[in-house]
Formats: sequence, structure tokens, C-alpha cells
Amino acid sequence: MNNEFLPQQGHYRKLVVYQKAESIYDITYHFAHTFLEKGDRTVDQMIQAARSGKQNIAEGSQAATTSRETEIKLYNVAKASLHELLVDYEDFLRVRGMEAWEKDSPKASLTRTVCRAHPESAFYRERIKARSAETAANIAMILIHQTDYLLMRLIESAKQRFLKEGGIREQMTRARIKYRNEQKK
Repeated sequence: MNNEFLPQQGHYRKLVVYQKAESIYDITYHFAHTFLEKGDRTVDQMIQAARSGKQNIAEGSQAATTSRETEIKLYNVAKASLHELLVDYEDFLRVRGMEAWEKDSPKASLTRTVCRAHPESAFYRERIKARSAETAANIAMILIHQTDYLLMRLIESAKQRFLKEGGIREQMTRARIKYRNEQKK
């Protein structure tokens, strides 16, 4: 079997960006069910936006084997979904008169450091239960910003792989030519 031809992608669970997106989902699930009223449409919308961010990273990673275009599109869908979620958190804080932490505030700086060190969702699942709505929203927003940055880098990496390796048709043609040349030897 030729391992050079269409190397399998899709090891998304190892990606820090996926782990952070999973953490965002877990925090959002808890947040929406704890701090929003039952029956509020925002509950489902926030959870679905968080889910879409996570799921599109997984799907994009899987699609990378055969389509850089699909991979890049799905990573962009993940970015868009997480931005939608970010706005929901900002709206939650604003309409309730709660504080959205300034980027350079001590709380935000400390939280960014902790979030950088802990991408895994298990770290957040229990800890988030002891946090106020304001703190949970700010933690989620910081994770969203970090994930957005990582998605931007992931998209850039996929673009560079496309430029270097080409698309599936180019890879298939190179593999077929190589195979034919090896058969002639």
C-alpha cells in the first residue's frame, strides 16, 4: 500500500483547537442550562453554535484526506459558529449589566494563562459549576478567542498544504505516474 498517496488525516482529537472547542461546548452546555431560562431559544442556539464549532473541526479534519477545499470551508464554518456564540455571551453580559473583562485586566490575563495551559474539557467541567454567570461567560469568551486564533492558524496551514501538495486530482495523477514508472523498471 502506498502511504504517500492520500495519507489519512482526521486525528482531530489530538488537536488543541478541537480540545478547546470541546471545552467551549461543555462550558456552554452548563452555562445555558444553568443561567438561561428554560424555554429561552438562546439555550438551543448557544448550544448548537458551540456544537457546530466543535463538530466542524472534526469534520474538516476528516475531510482533509480528500479535499483541502472542504477542510478549509468547514474550519471557516467552525470560526463563524464560534463567533456567533461569542456574540451571544457578549449580549448576555451586556443586557444584564455584567462585566465583560477588558483584554488587559488582571482577571482576563490570568484566565488566558490558565486556558492556554488547559485545553482539555475535563479541566473545565467541574470547575465551571462553581463559577458565577459572569465568570463562566468570560472564561468561555477567552476560550473562544483562543480557539479562533488556532482555527486561523489551522486554515493557514491547510492553505499551505494545498499550495505544496495540490488537490486530490493532482495527488492522484502524481501517484499514477509514479506507479507506472515503477512498473517499467
